[in-house]
Amino acid sequence: MEMHQVRYFLAVCESLNFTRAAKACNVAQPSLTKAIRKLEAELGGPLFSRERNRTHLTELGQIVRPHLERITEAAAGASLEAESFRSLQKAHLKLGVMSTINPQRVIPLLDLLRRRLPNLDLELEEARGQHLVERLLEGELAVALIGLPDYPARLDSTPLFRERYTVAFRKGHRFEGMTTVPLAALDQEDYVLRTHCEFSDHMTARGLQREIGVVVRYSSEREDWVQAMVLAGLGCSIMPEFLPAMPGITTRVLIEPEVERCVSLVTVAGRRYSPTVEVLLRTASQFDWDSATAA
Repeated sequence: MEMHQVRYFLAVCESLNFTRAAKACNVAQPSLTKAIRKLEAELGGPLFSRERNRTHLTELGQIVRPHLERITEAAAGASLEAESFRSLQKAHLKLGVMSTINPQRVIPLLDLLRRRLPNLDLELEEARGQHLVERLLEGELAVALIGLPDYPARLDSTPLFRERYTVAFRKGHRFEGMTTVPLAALDQEDYVLRTHCEFSDHMTARGLQREIGVVVRYSSEREDWVQAMVLAGLGCSIMPEFLPAMPGITTRVLIEPEVERCVSLVTVAGRRYSPTVEVLLRTASQFDWDSATAA
């Protein structure tokens, strides 16, 4: 069954006249008649009955008419949705976000994106960086904010901003008297492990295999639990520079070595972007991240 056959059938239903229906469809009457006969052969019986100068629907025609009308309505709806998608009148974006990225760093970008796409419907999927990489490769995501040290060859990354790693601790800790904290100073310190932390991955990527001699007392994948335990004095923790800290938590930049990560917009190389993703990538490349950092 083809759409033009459905259109011709419904035109005859409206006029109950093959000549007028052909004119309305801007097609020769023999072509219209041939298309309807093919449709009748496919559906297994005549759809119209001609008695002298009168044409009316057969019982089969009456049965199938509402179904074919719905097909036409669905096709028209699909065309309208597609046009809205192309023209960005209706924009949907599913953005993957690594769970350790500070939302406050990204909100200004999303605000600018919303001003460029007033009808934007934004859906965020928060997960670990490696999980987001898998979602991109599987085609479940088109774009994601990730801060891993490297990516598979199939992925492209657009750098957005860099942030150093810091040591977080409760006020009154001995680290408070330091301007920076060498990694060696963490030896034998009680430690709260952020299980989603990519610090060790960045160390490995730089060829720094040194063991951190901390004493892991607690671990959690939730940033709020980790910070609550740090605030309670149960240990210190390594965190990205821009990760929001609870009041009462102090941080110092980690040095010797100083390790940083680059947060990037990651996409699949060679995959065609939707108009919405194209606008996001263009907006992110034009965004003044230095001013955002200063603010």
